Amino acid sequence: MRTAAFIGFLALALSLLGVIHFYIWARLVRDPALGPGATRVLTLLVGGLGLGIPASFFLGRVLPPDRGRTLLLVLNGWIGVMFWLFLALVVADLVGFLGLGIARLAGAPVDPDRRLFLARLAAGTLVTAAGAAATVGVASALGPVAVRDVPVVLRRLPSSLAGYTIVQLSDLHLGPTLRRPFLERIVAQVNGLAADAVVITGDLADCPVDSLRGLVAPLADLRTRQGVFFVTGNHEYYAGAEPWCQELERLGIRVLRNDRVTLGNDSATFDLAGVYDWDAARHPEAGHRMDLDTALEGRDHSREIVLLAHQPRILEEAARHEVGLVLSGHTHGGQIWPWRYFVRLQQPVVRGHFTFDGALSPVGSNGTGPAPHGTQIYVSSGTGQWGPPLRLGAPAEITRIRLFPPS
Repeated sequence: MRTAAFIGFLALALSLLGVIHFYIWARLVRDPALGPGATRVLTLLVGGLGLGIPASFFLGRVLPPDRGRTLLLVLNGWIGVMFWLFLALVVADLVGFLGLGIARLAGAPVDPDRRLFLARLAAGTLVTAAGAAATVGVASALGPVAVRDVPVVLRRLPSSLAGYTIVQLSDLHLGPTLRRPFLERIVAQVNGLAADAVVITGDLADCPVDSLRGLVAPLADLRTRQGVFFVTGNHEYYAGAEPWCQELERLGIRVLRNDRVTLGNDSATFDLAGVYDWDAARHPEAGHRMDLDTALEGRDHSREIVLLAHQPRILEEAARHEVGLVLSGHTHGGQIWPWRYFVRLQQPVVRGHFTFDGALSPVGSNGTGPAPHGTQIYVSSGTGQWGPPLRLGAPAEITRIRLFPPS
């Protein structure tokens, strides 16, 4: 049954990919009529890039870890450029059809030369704009990762824990395109923040552990006062979730498996809980299932609790359990504009700091005013990226969360 569903999904995805590439070819190669030579070359280019997209998913799993990075960056980058070109062409065609309809109603004659000029102008403009966006997006995705400071007021936090620092990493997506030097830079940055605890909220890797064991080894060098903690994301289940959990435990990282730990100092503490990914049960081979009830069983409701959960859609369930703060990722902040608006159809928060008390409200950037009511959530834009090596409107981040009691 699952095999049939996968084959059906694959056929649909490949068909959609073919339609999109035909549309891009027709509007940017055929319609501008650039001459037989240029048309032939551009046709081969668009066709090759289109075939390269499904090939990239296969190559990313079979190529040795130190091979094929440049090719995969190009093929994955085309996914983002294709997305931008397709949306821009749809908008341009809608505007063009509207203008053509108005012209025909007004009785204006159709000028073939003018239509050819406009087709060439549109093609040149859109390709130039997509190229500029890709240049900015690559620089953002593959450049330095900034530290984002997020102060959080928690109403049950003991005063002696004011300033307690949690550094959050999320969605690193280590694998064919993000390699060991990238992780080494991240680890060095985190160690420079002198965190009390480090948390990794899922989607650490995109390949099986056997192929990436050497790549993730720098995680053992993370230095904190009270430890490093991890919860699974959906991508762990595509790459072998349980082997990854065991490897991280071997590196000295505590995997929170629907359970919790106590953090703080000798005189005051709070709870840090973590659950398996929302979709874990869809992968029965792992034997995992998200269970917040189990994670919070027997808790003292007078103590503050911070919950690690990869997907933000746990928010309403966390609010019913009176969780103080949820730390999530998964969305990448949308990663490439305007994808964030599609992500919002599935997740209650795409990025940033909000409080939920029956409705969502943004929390101010200083975060140190009166303690918000309800459950707070912070959704990271992610530390790496997946798919296109592009970020536009959603920069990567290392998140430094500082906890404070009410003033």
